Amino acid sequence: MANIAFGVDVGLARVGVAASDPSGILATPVMTLRRDLKKNSDRRMLLRMIVDRGVSEVFIGEPKSLAGNSTESTKMARDYAIALAEEANEAKIEVGIFLVDERLSTVSAHRSLHASGRRMQDHRQVVDQVAAVEILQQVLEMRRNSVRVQASRIVLK
Repeated sequence: MANIAFGVDVGLARVGVAASDPSGILATPVMTLRRDLKKNSDRRMLLRMIVDRGVSEVFIGEPKSLAGNSTESTKMARDYAIALAEEANEAKIEVGIFLVDERLSTVSAHRSLHASGRRMQDHRQVVDQVAAVEILQQVLEMRRNSVRVQASRIVLK
């Protein structure tokens, strides 16, 4: 079975998703889901993609302040990760869900888009996917270089 991982960037309005190749070398953008706070259709769609692609691990970016402190965005990402883990568990989907430090992924994503010549107005459509790629690529590169990935696994009680 392929060892595919997902990177996820959770925002207030959108959720960016990226996937690794089976060899764990390259992260590529998958899609941006519209955040659905009432019906949670974004998490249901994400779970469907996890099953369809045979994903074994999901790395959700945990944004912290530059000093490493929790913020409202940190809480939002944690709540999303816990809800995703609970829904995966209820649906009997076996997948590891981890929170990984992503302090600068969105800033870096905007920089990359700007450097590629994209207009600022066009960033919103893809910045979440680019941030998800950055989150996942960081994990893949740490693994490839035998560096311990600093990630917290979501464990349900």
